[in-house]
Amino acid sequence: IHFSGVDMGEACTIVLRGATKQILDEAERSLHDALCVLAQTIKETRTVYGGGCSEMLMAKVVTDLASRTPGKEAVAMESFAKALRMLPTIIADNAGYDSADLVAQLRAAHQENKITFGLDMTRGTVGDMAELGITESFQVKRQV
Repeated sequence: IHFSGVDMGEACTIVLRGATKQILDEAERSLHDALCVLAQTIKETRTVYGGGCSEMLMAKVVTDLASRTPGKEAVAMESFAKALRMLPTIIADNAGYDSADLVAQLRAAHQENKITFGLDMTRGTVGDMAELGITESFQVKRQV
């Protein structure tokens, strides 16, 4: 977000316009969400790699731990790892890409210890989130 003509620290007004009330309401919700993310990012500056990278890494660690855990606990851990792997699937699906193929590629990359790899939805490929500069708020991931 870029504000021009406003001194740093000064208050300003954002005017939203829309063809219908529904469009205007959606624009207001979207702006509110964006401003909340901005405020959280200012309060909590830590970030993690995006594009499903952190979820895939967590899933791999949980799966590895489950393989060394006896009993029903291992089944629960595997289910949790599967749920974590669903997040990259949702990212790819929402972007209109073949999620099965992309998530399989991402999982293979993480098995090869490419732990900074995630989904690059600009290109529809798996890429290095560190090189691409794709990050997201640690605060959001902390809730996962």
